[in-house]
Amino acid sequence: MSVDLLVKKIKEMGNPSVAGLDPKIEYVPEFIRKKSYEKYGKNLKGAAEAIWEFNRTLIDALYDIVPAVKPQSAFYELYGLRGEEVMHRTIAYAKEKGLYVILDVKRNDIGSTAEAYSKAYLGKTEVDGVECEACGVDCVTVNPYLGTDGMLPFVNDCKTYDKAIFALVKTSNPSSGELQDLLVSDKRIYEKVAECVNNWNKDTIGNSGYGAVGAVVGATYPEQAEILRKLMPHSYFLVPGYGAQGGGALGVKPCFNSDGLGAIVNSSRGIMCAYKNGDWKEEQFAEAARAEAIRMKEDLISVI
Repeated sequence: MSVDLLVKKIKEMGNPSVAGLDPKIEYVPEFIRKKSYEKYGKNLKGAAEAIWEFNRTLIDALYDIVPAVKPQSAFYELYGLRGEEVMHRTIAYAKEKGLYVILDVKRNDIGSTAEAYSKAYLGKTEVDGVECEACGVDCVTVNPYLGTDGMLPFVNDCKTYDKAIFALVKTSNPSSGELQDLLVSDKRIYEKVAECVNNWNKDTIGNSGYGAVGAVVGATYPEQAEILRKLMPHSYFLVPGYGAQGGGALGVKPCFNSDGLGAIVNSSRGIMCAYKNGDWKEEQFAEAARAEAIRMKEDLISVI
């Protein structure tokens, strides 16, 4: 199972963290931007190629420290077709380096549209009888709020193609409680979603004890995370909100099970833009990212 591969990589590296690759052009050091603009122009192509060099160098600096990377598709779609091509190039390069790749797309719909989204990211596209893989990731994020008929295409493709998903359950943003914390009878909506995750996950449990249907649970809500950890014992948690969004190691501790597993914690800007803090020169951006990834690893290990 795909989740077993993730657990294996986390154990091998002793590191339950994932590096988010969410690059705005302003995150890219000026010397890289300048070189790219001189070659391609100050346009979408120039921006995308600068991002590619930034990503590739970061992956080279991180692949033996972190078990996984998480590109966020919006930051590539922002640069049009050029950006989306760089996203796929980034995915392929990360896989080549042995990293587990979680693509943050938060897609979903119903019926044939849900099936199309799932085939695009997890399954295969049929071209006149020939099956082609459109996106070679291990895992994607999905929106579960359309219910079971929107989720089953993703769950079925996880089983068929050995993939995994993380369903949004309790997100890290400040206004998440406007809907997710509402009471329905005697339970919060996020608790109801957790029950659905358990149901979708039950036939996908791998050798690690975890299933293909995981949950997005924000580091900024540790009390809710503690509740959700008990409600979803066999689901891996993808935990945003560490670092730049204000979450710390103690905040993510409730996301883990007693075995020290069960969660992988994301940091995007904290790692990508580490060179902007302290006395780093911009040419040392990869060295700074590596140092921050190691610091984050040690911080997480100290509490779990």
